[in-house]
Amino acid sequence: MAELWIGHRRYRTKGDAREAVREVLYRYTVGSIVDQEEDHLLLLDLLDMHHEADDKIGPGVEAFAIAPPQRGPYPGFEVIRTDGSGIDFSYQTCLKTPTYRQQVLNVMRDEVKPTINAYFESRKAAGSLISDQSGTPLESTNTAVSYFRGPPFVDIAEEFAETVGGWEAIELTPSTEPGLGRFKGRNLADRWFNHHQDRAVLGLLSTRENQRRPRR
Repeated sequence: MAELWIGHRRYRTKGDAREAVREVLYRYTVGSIVDQEEDHLLLLDLLDMHHEADDKIGPGVEAFAIAPPQRGPYPGFEVIRTDGSGIDFSYQTCLKTPTYRQQVLNVMRDEVKPTINAYFESRKAAGSLISDQSGTPLESTNTAVSYFRGPPFVDIAEEFAETVGGWEAIELTPSTEPGLGRFKGRNLADRWFNHHQDRAVLGLLSTRENQRRPRR
């Protein structure tokens, strides 16, 4: 059976991934908030895999809670948004085979990691590890590079896909890495890298500030 990735986490099978999520689900009581950071981050990456992720996330994720059973005897997850509203989501739906668009987006994120890492290192070298939103000094372990000051990553990717004929026109190699493969042609990969360089407006936030932003 094919391996499955949730964010940077690699699971040997979909069943292993499902069991990891279930461990989070049953670590907490119904009605409680998921308050362990690693559990919260896992659920953020899991929610990104939902086919209705943008609608589920809304203005941003404040926290996750354990929701009472809706159908059958089993509890589930609820997204608590930054505006105070809440909505449930099915982790089983998130673990379904990703769409081709989701696979390409994962490849795109992986391709621009050097840009993200270089930006962080440049800010660190300049002694300017502060939140561009709140002005709070940041520690290296509590810092996230964010697109909050410009177009969201997904919008940048959508623009690029349109220029090359749509998502299906972006050919990928077989899956061997977290990004579900690589661009089949390096010329296209270079075009994407340059497009991202031209459009991305990066900034620094604390990990918590970034967690609360819409995940796009």
